[in-house]
Amino acid sequence: MPQDLKTMADAIRVLAMDAVEQANSGHPGMPMGMADVATVLWTKFLKFDAAKPDWADRDRFVLSAGHGSMLIYSLLHLTGVKAVSIDQLKAFRQYGSNTPGHPEWGHTPGVETTTGPLGQGIATSVGMAIAERKLAARFGEDLVDHRTWVIASDGDLMEGVSHEAIHLAGRLKLNRLTVLWDDNNITIDGPLSLSETGDQLARFKAAGWAVKAIDGHDFGQIRRALAWAVRQDKPTLIACRTKIGKGSKNLEGHHDTHGKALGKAEVAATRENLGWPHEPFVVPDEVYRPWRAAGRRGTKLRRAWEQRLSGSPQRAEFERAMAGELPAHAFEALDALVEKALADKPAAATRQHSGTTLEALFGAIPELVGGSADLTGSNNTFVKNTAFFDAPDYAGRYINYGVREHGMAAAMNGMALHGGIIPYGGTFLVFTDYSRPAIRLAALMGVRVIHVGTHDSIGLGEDGPTHQPVEHLAALRAMPNLYVFRPADLVETAECWKAALRLKKSPSVLALSRQKTAAVRTEVIGENLSAHGAYQLKAAAGPARVTLFASGTEVPIALAARDLLEAEGIGTRVVSTPCWELFEEQTDRYKAAVIGETEVKVAIEAAARFGWDRFIGPDGVFVGMDGFGASAPSERLYKEFEITPEAVVAAAKARLED
Repeated sequence: MPQDLKTMADAIRVLAMDAVEQANSGHPGMPMGMADVATVLWTKFLKFDAAKPDWADRDRFVLSAGHGSMLIYSLLHLTGVKAVSIDQLKAFRQYGSNTPGHPEWGHTPGVETTTGPLGQGIATSVGMAIAERKLAARFGEDLVDHRTWVIASDGDLMEGVSHEAIHLAGRLKLNRLTVLWDDNNITIDGPLSLSETGDQLARFKAAGWAVKAIDGHDFGQIRRALAWAVRQDKPTLIACRTKIGKGSKNLEGHHDTHGKALGKAEVAATRENLGWPHEPFVVPDEVYRPWRAAGRRGTKLRRAWEQRLSGSPQRAEFERAMAGELPAHAFEALDALVEKALADKPAAATRQHSGTTLEALFGAIPELVGGSADLTGSNNTFVKNTAFFDAPDYAGRYINYGVREHGMAAAMNGMALHGGIIPYGGTFLVFTDYSRPAIRLAALMGVRVIHVGTHDSIGLGEDGPTHQPVEHLAALRAMPNLYVFRPADLVETAECWKAALRLKKSPSVLALSRQKTAAVRTEVIGENLSAHGAYQLKAAAGPARVTLFASGTEVPIALAARDLLEAEGIGTRVVSTPCWELFEEQTDRYKAAVIGETEVKVAIEAAARFGWDRFIGPDGVFVGMDGFGASAPSERLYKEFEITPEAVVAAAKARLED
């Protein structure tokens, strides 16, 4: 049997080196080194059906070391996933292929998450393990009973996000999570000792993991270690001591195999060294047969699960949740809240309005799972009487992430990718800098994750410029497929939450204030105006000469400035801009009507100007920030930085007089 496994593993090695050689680009060393471990995992332990690689109760396999993408592409091809044909392997890293340089979720069947930025895969896998436990608590282990397996590299474990992730997983005792560490002592620059001498086993053990070290080329040790992992009551790390480029005639164990093709001569020598006489991209039938059998190994398990699902009284609810569809009456309580707000006109911080909105949503949408990076009281992300997600029953819906913004953001990606969960998590908007790599991957993949970013401007006040986001709105708005919402009052906050929840293929950021702000929406309209991205909030009394554009807490400033200008006979209209990305999706006619053709256009936002020219043009007037803030109460800061109705009036009148 070990000899058969060796031949099967060698098929991975030669496919990896052939594909990289043909592309003259890629990373052959890692797939060659981890081929033995992957072969045992995929043939003996992984619950997987190549005929239906997306069935809900499959094990999740995450290649955190995404540079070694030919490992997963070879595995998918060999086990029989039709979309990853031999021609696709030949087209490795070429335009339009199913085999891009780093694995991409939604692009290649069988790829569970987009990896490449190191550390992201292992951190995302923690969210997948959370989702599995949460859904098992909700629907029972007859429907949800699977594991998450990760292959991680030295680089993954160096990245800071891995520290956040492993400590969170250890605290939550996520025993369905196993990390297989490719312990090869090599980085691109050379020996690992150039940059790392830490004890990873001690580190994981201190974080609450069970750990084991094995020879990653000994099939018996690999099998026994994997069998050990599934019996543990905590997450597991298996350190697999391997040789990078295993099988290479002259480069085995050398860092040159990490990130470049072996070269024709070395490929030929390696074929001879492995006893593999076949031409490039040729796998003999006697090797395909056991691999294809491995790909069918989960078919009976899948069909038995489908029968259980078919007979389950929870089938409709389970399928709805996994499809990401909202419940039929998801927004009934929210719509009632909006009607009440229009009548009551409550004045409060928009972070408080967000908390009120969540209370109206939480009971109606059981998929919502929230949390905060140790800022629960500040973010208003906790709905009263909600149980915490924790061992042993995992039925709770609120996660205490600790001060781990990046780990939280990546874990939320994992929950969304797993399915059945709509995650949201809070921190201060300024700290989205810590979350940004994971937010970017969510946008790239197109998954529904909602980031609650409170304390959204200099208006947070006394904490000072270290906590006052100035450039963050512009930076987040620059990211493709990320929707940035900055609502002005309770009505807009409810509308923005509704719009964010309806974005099945995009993440969102809700930028919310610390300081109290007045209600701006006081008239019954009958539609979600914020879903248009921008809309005319207040018309001019007569012919309009000035248009004031504003978002969030600056909308009341715009309204006050309008009243002052109108009192002087200057026709002024106000446009609220809660979500630029939604505005860009409107028709040209609608956008032109909202922007208008007044003589003067003024944008008001307690942040940087960058990006506002789409509304006001390069010659427009901007009232906001051109540097960092200061430490003082918010009222004083707005006055000192001249973000006031009077400053807006003066700027508009000066431009009219030009």
